[in-house]
Amino acid sequence: MRHRRSSPLRRLAIDIHWLFTIAEEVGVGAASILTPDVSSMVAVDNGTSAPGQNSAEFGVTITVADQTGPFDDHLTKKLARICRDEDIRYQKDVFRDCRSDSAVEAGHDMRTALVTFGVDASHGWERTHMDALRSLAELLTAYAVSPLEIERDANLHGDLAGFTRQPLAEAAQTIDTQTERID
Repeated sequence: MRHRRSSPLRRLAIDIHWLFTIAEEVGVGAASILTPDVSSMVAVDNGTSAPGQNSAEFGVTITVADQTGPFDDHLTKKLARICRDEDIRYQKDVFRDCRSDSAVEAGHDMRTALVTFGVDASHGWERTHMDALRSLAELLTAYAVSPLEIERDANLHGDLAGFTRQPLAEAAQTIDTQTERID
């Protein structure tokens, strides 16, 4: 981060909550504890370097989509722009066979993005390069102090009060077994 190092401390444009989870693959990651006042989530995961993947063990990988679909275009482009502006090494990739801690999949209405650090041998004897971790840290820091781009994201638009709910009781029904069969 070139020009931010000498900047004095300042108030962030929005509140930042750092959540660290280790159980997202069984459905209890960050997406399971988010509240309605969260407007965006940048998930961090490992990005396996493998044939057919554009992720690398150097730099940060900005994920355009995973098996659940694309991530928010505005947020993804902002992260790439920060990397370019701050001279942070990065690449983009699509993880067709993986899913992240997707807030949208959990039913949240928010912007989501995924950034990864390159790793070899995911879920085994994992190995990564310090350059990937440094690039990831630089990107997250620059994002945290960046200005808010979409002003309405700073405002709470409401909770679920007043929304309709699905009935939980069994529907009453009568099945007439004497009805004639129509062929």
